[in-house]
Amino acid sequence: FAVEEINNSSTLLPNVTLGYEIYDTCSEPTNFHATLCALARKGRHDVQVLPSFQHYEPQAVAVIGPDSTRLALTTAAVLSLFLVPEISYEASTELLSLKRLYPSFLRTIPSDRKQVKAIFQLLQHFGWTWVVLLGSDNTYGSAGLDALQELLTASNVCVAYRGTIPASLDASNPQLHNLVRIITEVKVNVTVVFSSRESVLPFFEVVVQKNITGMVWVASEDWLLAQTIWQVPGIQTIGSVLGMAVEKPESTVLERFEAWKVSEEGAVAECAGRESVGNARLNCTQCCTGCRALATVPDMYDAQSSFNVYSAVYAVAHGLHDLLGCDSGACSKGTVYPWQLLQKIRQVNFTLYKSRISFDANGDIHKGYDIIMWKWRGPNWASHVIGTFRVNPDRLSINPSKVLWHTEDGQAPSSVCSEACEPGEMRLQHSRHKCCFSCVACPPGTFLNTSDPFDCQACGLGEWAPEKSEICFNRTIEFLSWSEPLSWVLLSLAVLLMLLIAALTILFALNASTPVVKSAGGKACFLMLGSLACTCSSLFCYLGEPSQVACLLRVPLFAISFTVFLSCVATRSFQILCIFKLNARCPALYEAWMRRQGPVLFVAASTAAQVALCVVTEAVSPSVPHREYGVRDEWVVLECARSSAADVPLAVCAPACRTSKKQLPQEQSHALVSVG
Repeated sequence: FAVEEINNSSTLLPNVTLGYEIYDTCSEPTNFHATLCALARKGRHDVQVLPSFQHYEPQAVAVIGPDSTRLALTTAAVLSLFLVPEISYEASTELLSLKRLYPSFLRTIPSDRKQVKAIFQLLQHFGWTWVVLLGSDNTYGSAGLDALQELLTASNVCVAYRGTIPASLDASNPQLHNLVRIITEVKVNVTVVFSSRESVLPFFEVVVQKNITGMVWVASEDWLLAQTIWQVPGIQTIGSVLGMAVEKPESTVLERFEAWKVSEEGAVAECAGRESVGNARLNCTQCCTGCRALATVPDMYDAQSSFNVYSAVYAVAHGLHDLLGCDSGACSKGTVYPWQLLQKIRQVNFTLYKSRISFDANGDIHKGYDIIMWKWRGPNWASHVIGTFRVNPDRLSINPSKVLWHTEDGQAPSSVCSEACEPGEMRLQHSRHKCCFSCVACPPGTFLNTSDPFDCQACGLGEWAPEKSEICFNRTIEFLSWSEPLSWVLLSLAVLLMLLIAALTILFALNASTPVVKSAGGKACFLMLGSLACTCSSLFCYLGEPSQVACLLRVPLFAISFTVFLSCVATRSFQILCIFKLNARCPALYEAWMRRQGPVLFVAASTAAQVALCVVTEAVSPSVPHREYGVRDEWVVLECARSSAADVPLAVCAPACRTSKKQLPQEQSHALVSVG
């Protein structure tokens, strides 16, 4: 069909007529023989050994086919030695993309590498993470499963079981029955079957026999639309079948194929010695050169494969068009070497019925897949496109309105080993399958990062998180601000106390010469009141956000001021003690104490000691702004580092006052307490 179109075209290859030979590659020997025939020079029955591939002039400048991966691996290896272009229309294994081994191989069917990606994205789209992988016992099945399992291992999809469908045409094979038994025992709802149609036929016959229903079967493109499969009696009960089919060409070309096929079948030539289809396959000869009955063998005609052949022939024609310089309206008559044609075919880029035909660096066609789903209306089978997978870039799209699940509730079945954890729960893996786990809540102070669902990560120092959290929150910075109610209460008390001190100072100043003021301490009273005022003023260093200056002043200001106050109290207590004790026993000692300004020296010495203590303390352990994280999980408390400088006057002077109080008469003791 394609050759006739090209030869009848006045623009593609003008004044050039294409010829062809068709070989039945029904076995390895006949396939190899056909390859050698293509390599032989016209009129010869041998392949010459020449010093360079550039001088070979085989009778075929290009080879279309064969139709299977197994046979294509042989032909591609041989033809690549001579750089004869080979374009396969059904061999899809990824191995043939290795240009190091098969430099002259191209194909008009997508590589299984793309099909594997499409199946992988399909599993992810429906959330199926617990699946069974089955493949046929050949290169197509094993290479496809290897590539798919590699993708699944690096993702969140687990393989519960991987098996090989034995190469058997008999549904009574015990290996098939054992394989089906294993599938039912692993309790998986989704099974990916990456197999050739010949292997999968007896497998589904056994599945129907075992009455397996309600499952999802993800099909590879080789058997999804095979008539021999969907015609298996009772197969409509096995569940939902969906999978990959090569991107469908425009319906116009399919209608033309059908019309041509019907016309060709009307001119069937008799095949001598042909008793049956089975015998023809067993004899496997090339005697039926006149046979054109495409529908004699069930499921022989495949519109998609036909279009792939059609595209391959046109790719060769476009390569010849460029090589022979046919743009001028006439093609040159020079010798066509296969290696030259190979370079041109790699560069072709044309459109056939809205389908773009071009090849990448590996010789693979730029073509995607349609996502097909089986649909049953009673006993009637139909297939519908429910989505697409397109390449460059790879992207999957599913139309939910077109999906019809063959389940009891009509909903998409689930296939998981363990149900998803709630937000903030990490997965605790129990086996080698990372899809099988239990859920454990992340403790407070940790969060679950979506990039690692198996470990709760600790929040940063300035962050916090409640239990079962997926994020960390910034801690709230807390300090005693000026606007808080507690600050207003403290300020009010401090101001009230300072006003009281000021009032006492004025009162004492107005009555400084009276016996009451003198007996209370005289001028020392003003020092005591002033030190108390300074002690109260230290409160202002505790309000607002702590700063370096406030932290350095707050403790020394309080400690030194309060030391002066306690020193005055202690001196006054000592003087009263001297009046009642020492003056009666040692009058000279009391006079010396008063004459040498003992009270002043004591207050000065105590204050100097406290100043020295504050300086040493701040030098060794400075009171600087400090962040405290242990108060509450959600807080960061800003405070000053604690200083021990204020502890000394309370630890030394207070016991001295208590000791002096105990040694005084009862009435003076009460008076001292009242003044202090």
